[in-house]
Amino acid sequence: MAKVTFLLISLLLSLSTLSQHKKVGKDGHNMNSCNGAINIFDNGAFQLAFNGGSDKIIQSYPTLSGVNSENTLWCKYIAPSAGTLSFDATVNKGFLQMVVFKPETEDICLDIQNGIAEIQRMLVSTENTNVGLSVDVDNSHLYKYKMAAGQKIYVVFATNEDSKKKMKLHWSFEEEIISADEKKVIDHRDDDFAPTLSFTVRDAKNGNPLSAALILDGNKDIQGMYVGSDFFFNITSTKDFNLSCDLEGYFFYDSIIEISAYEDKYIEIFLERAESGKSLQIEEIQFVPGTSEILKSSEPKLRRLKDFLALNATLEVEIQGHVFAVGDNSFAGQRISEARAKRVMRYLVDNGIEKDRMSSVGYGNTRPIYENPLLTYQEQANRRVEILIK
Repeated sequence: MAKVTFLLISLLLSLSTLSQHKKVGKDGHNMNSCNGAINIFDNGAFQLAFNGGSDKIIQSYPTLSGVNSENTLWCKYIAPSAGTLSFDATVNKGFLQMVVFKPETEDICLDIQNGIAEIQRMLVSTENTNVGLSVDVDNSHLYKYKMAAGQKIYVVFATNEDSKKKMKLHWSFEEEIISADEKKVIDHRDDDFAPTLSFTVRDAKNGNPLSAALILDGNKDIQGMYVGSDFFFNITSTKDFNLSCDLEGYFFYDSIIEISAYEDKYIEIFLERAESGKSLQIEEIQFVPGTSEILKSSEPKLRRLKDFLALNATLEVEIQGHVFAVGDNSFAGQRISEARAKRVMRYLVDNGIEKDRMSSVGYGNTRPIYENPLLTYQEQANRRVEILIK
């Protein structure tokens, strides 16, 4: 009886372990799904890719019955200030449709699924290869869209072919600015006696101010998206939060911020320009030990990498796999590092990044950051994925 009990416990533990090692893939998180919508954080010209995937949640709207939900591409945007949005999207063949949604609640994808998100703009003709929002209105372009500060929208594009197709997207948000200083400095303090939380964004090479998108999430008193180079907030809560900083042409920056309600906190963010020969080390992409299977907990960082590559469409990268091991580089370690780099590349391809922009290589344990690691974080730094700009 004891032996049977032991076997049952072992089976349950095995199932529990398997449930924690869910595979990371394209289902529900790539750009053809609402939940995988790419973040557009700045003005610019981008090249995005349809990959033949579908998200049928728009079928809850009878007026959208003519939209091809079998091949969609989703984008989301948060207005950094009051202003006006325009964009222009083009495919080289077939047709292109678009719908702009405004959320009713915090979960816009659920709003769309339930049919309660407001449709702000829509073009569902199958005659256009070019659609957008513009001051010049015609059969393929509707009026620009005015947005309030902090307002969020989702835009779904649809095309006819169940195959990969590239879309050129020109995005432009014109802020309502009173003076140049207000564009650079974002000051949300309203209590002279409360501690101050401040951020500055600077170029890592020359120290010059950079006007970047700052996203704060997890602390309701300050959460939101802001664009500027110097930011000031009152500290009214001790709740930690996530910080993300993005600027086209630079590597993204992420951090978890711990704060106290009793003292000022100053954070200086240095952004590294994404240029040839520079690399981005990503320790948060983790794998099941001894395999190339990506842990589910790595999904947020993979999505950040996907967004970075999608919004910097001219970059070509080498995806490098590195492992932590003591001693000389082994055959097994070399093979695992190669397989992990290929797995990350496969995720990116599955989620809309063009394959011909990427290559993968494994270095085993031949390029450690710490030659003689003593602490866990040093071992983790050696066990990493690195993105090299070619």
